[in-house]
Amino acid sequence: QVQLVESGGGLVQAGGSLRLSCVGSAMTFSSYTMGWFRQAPGKEREFVATIRWSGGYTYYGDSVKGRFTISRDNAENTVYLQMNSLKPEDTAVYYCAAALLSISTSAPQYKYWGQGTQVTVSS
Repeated sequence: QVQLVESGGGLVQAGGSLRLSCVGSAMTFSSYTMGWFRQAPGKEREFVATIRWSGGYTYYGDSVKGRFTISRDNAENTVYLQMNSLKPEDTAVYYCAAALLSISTSAPQYKYWGQGTQVTVSS
């Protein structure tokens, strides 16, 4: 069964940086578009970033453009999210997900999900 495992979350001060990782197993990783989403308590799940299977196309949510960067290493079955200039409103559980699509910002189109990693930004 396909499994995605996130890591790299933690507590950081506003203006700081974190790098999240997500490792896939039991899957042909290079065949999947990968995405990052986040969800805070009582809030809707929010699109953060996505990257095509080839890595040639990326797309970001408006709230993170210019601050976050998504990348992937298919040889290591890993997708990354580099988060810079963090703000308290970035506090959430961050999830990675996989879809057999060329590109997508829609959560229902992602087939596989990790269990999430907590990111907390203090002011």
